[in-house]
Amino acid sequence: MRRDLILISISMMTWGVGEGMFLFFSPLYMQELGANAVAIGSILGLTGLAMTLSYLPAGYLSDRIGRRPMLYTAWLMGTAATWIMAYAKGLPMFVAGSILYNMTAFVVVPLNSYVTAARGNWSVGRALTLISATFNAGAVIGPLIGGWIGSRMGLHTNFTIAAWFFIASTLMVLFIRAQPIEASLSEEKHAGLRELLQARYIQYLAVVFIAVFSMYLAIPLSQNFLQNERGINLAQMGVLISARSVGVVLLNLTLGQLNARIGFLLTHLCMAFFSILLLRGNGFYAYLVGYLLMGSYTTARSLITAQGRSLAQASNMGVAYGMIETAAASAIILASPLAGILYAKNPNLIYSTSLVLIIAALIVAIFFSPLRARDFRPQEKEGLEPARAD
Repeated sequence: MRRDLILISISMMTWGVGEGMFLFFSPLYMQELGANAVAIGSILGLTGLAMTLSYLPAGYLSDRIGRRPMLYTAWLMGTAATWIMAYAKGLPMFVAGSILYNMTAFVVVPLNSYVTAARGNWSVGRALTLISATFNAGAVIGPLIGGWIGSRMGLHTNFTIAAWFFIASTLMVLFIRAQPIEASLSEEKHAGLRELLQARYIQYLAVVFIAVFSMYLAIPLSQNFLQNERGINLAQMGVLISARSVGVVLLNLTLGQLNARIGFLLTHLCMAFFSILLLRGNGFYAYLVGYLLMGSYTTARSLITAQGRSLAQASNMGVAYGMIETAAASAIILASPLAGILYAKNPNLIYSTSLVLIIAALIVAIFFSPLRARDFRPQEKEGLEPARAD
């Protein structure tokens, strides 16, 4: 299975280069296509809705038909969507491609399940944060290339080049091996699903929603804020976005080694300092440190999944991960348009509001996030090893 993890890691790194070339520049490109702050926030909320609707079906299908077919589907859809964005002549077609691309965010469900099953004797948190780190190692390079190309040839060129990187990434992932389908229609399986839907798991989904909402609020319009309010140019923006990916790698490799609950709590503090630095920072280097800390949002998403693993069985892993991602995406749906409304009223409000909400979310997480002794299962079903999420 280590061979498959290596293939996925290389494929993810390649995809990270391509995605880094355009994803965080997309709000700026939408602005070029005529969208204002409220419209951009609404579009991002719409793409968040597309993500939300895709997670649970992806989790269900991963448990039923296998993880590899779902991975293939996501890679192919993402590549096709990027070509649509590359050739879009106006905002409507670009938004259509963007929605299709964001629908492929369901890949995290079969991907996390696949990596969890292939992790060997590693903890879930360590395996998931490592895969995320390899993706973001590629994403360090992408924004540097994207900022340079976008400032010279226009941001639309970034999408075309990114699509070629995605083709290379897809060719690599086609060689991963299939894994056993662990779900069955037995009574045991149905009992496990009923247990998953009990109060402890539903409570955790509420923790996920609150955490993601508070952290994400400051993110979607930060590039517009720095360009419009602080005078940052595209080349500098590429450096900042690369710094965010460096932050993801560093924080994944450090916080990912800790107990997942402790690492998750620390990501709240990192995102709080991100909001402070963008709100009060004076100069490029303050924003650079802020973007390094922004990487903690991605680390938090991996550690959220790792904690959720301690509440689920192997046969329900896809659905469990799908529910977590649905809760997170629901937060993005609401946070994105709110960010646009706050920005239109006063750009500084997105950071001061986020800071207050992150503090509240940290308090909620301290009292209600899992990974205490009572949350662990003594033994997985079907003779598998005990779940390890720390």
